[in-house]
Amino acid sequence: MDATSAPHLIPSEMPQYGEANHIFELMQSMLEQLLIHQPQDPIPFMIEHLHRDNDHVPKIIILGPPASGKTTIAMWLCKHLSTNLLTRGNLIGSEFSSVAAEARKHYQKCKKVPDSLLIRLVQERLTEEDCVRRGWILDGIPQTREQVLMMQTLGFAPRHVIVLNAPDSVLIERNLGKRIDPVTREIYHTTFDWPPEAEVQNRLLAPEGISEVETARKLLEYHRNIIRILPSYPRILKAISADQPCVDVFYQALTYVLTSHRSNAPFTPRVLLCGPTGSGKSLQAALLAEKYGLVNVCCGQLLKEAVKDQSKLGELIQSYFDKEMPVPDNVIVKVLKGRLDQPDCVQRGWVLHGFPQDLDQAHMLASLGYSPNRVFFLNMPLDSILERLTLRRVDPITGERYHLMYKPPPTLEIQARLLQNPKDAEDQVRLQMDLFYRNLSELEQFFKQAITVNGDQDPYTVFEYIESGIINPLPKKVF
Repeated sequence: MDATSAPHLIPSEMPQYGEANHIFELMQSMLEQLLIHQPQDPIPFMIEHLHRDNDHVPKIIILGPPASGKTTIAMWLCKHLSTNLLTRGNLIGSEFSSVAAEARKHYQKCKKVPDSLLIRLVQERLTEEDCVRRGWILDGIPQTREQVLMMQTLGFAPRHVIVLNAPDSVLIERNLGKRIDPVTREIYHTTFDWPPEAEVQNRLLAPEGISEVETARKLLEYHRNIIRILPSYPRILKAISADQPCVDVFYQALTYVLTSHRSNAPFTPRVLLCGPTGSGKSLQAALLAEKYGLVNVCCGQLLKEAVKDQSKLGELIQSYFDKEMPVPDNVIVKVLKGRLDQPDCVQRGWVLHGFPQDLDQAHMLASLGYSPNRVFFLNMPLDSILERLTLRRVDPITGERYHLMYKPPPTLEIQARLLQNPKDAEDQVRLQMDLFYRNLSELEQFFKQAITVNGDQDPYTVFEYIESGIINPLPKKVF
């Protein structure tokens, strides 16, 4: 028998360790760097790469036409992310670089820096220690398709590219009022962003080349080049309208650069749905299980199945059922552990609901090594919960379920014999809601990467939000 055809019993800790420590991305990054730099001795190179630990530092390109505000956005992002801003001006103005000195000579003669010289400046700057450690933002570079190809050949690849767009008429009007502070290099505008301090106002200068004719010429050149640049960054490009308040542009840019791109790493969803009774956890779990093949793990259903098995554990659970007492946490965890350890849960993933309900249970789940990689809180107002649950009824003859508002019984005869589950009584629903929200803040603190979803909407709309949260990487949180 071929050993490869035998079922692989993979311990649940292995995929969790790989996901938690980004092993796949780490190996992928090392392979990319090896192929780009092709070192004589790969082992020391890989050790140095691991010590550098800079796979997640910002590597951002911001492009846009003249007067689109790209320099302002780049400066704000630089301050917020504590990274390095690279512009044509500070690259050429470097005092300690022979390449920069050569570039200045070219610029004085021709008012232009050759592409090859500019990219050499970029290469020199990006290999310096502060850029390696803290990342970088390129403002307005590359400007041509040729510069893009040179950067790609040297192995300098951004993680995020932002392009700002605005109508030419708006840009020309903006450019005419542009002023620069020669001390701080901050950019102001005579109409939209005039500094309040008289001292700053008096030292502002109008930059060269802001006339309407000159701006129109620059815009024409930009449009000619940008259509050849953008196809080089198909999966990491974000277009943002610059014809809106600068703060809005900044927050859109910041949100994008804090978003991780989808990884090619194998991903086994381990989903936890939390929410009050009636918030739709069971329905959402069923939809996820149906679409993605996840194992639907309902804690209450597991306890009932354990009782049906007539095992010693099931007999113990039955005794609590008979007394209408809650099953102890340690008994629930034993049943849950037995299910989550099954090969289908390890290989296909799972969606858990009904447990944990408080902080102690969450700690017990984590101590056993069952850490969900996606947690969703389904929030519902009390009025909506009461409407959903207190109007539910069951036909004792047919077993058919009805809802007095959304699915009323077809005849008065059926309506007369309908019964309400005691758990759906208003006082019981209010009690369950109170218990859930009493523990909610502690659970939210424990599951810091949890995603909150408004459960008071169409179930399939809720499902789309949950699905998006599973498929896409978790957003970074900056404090």
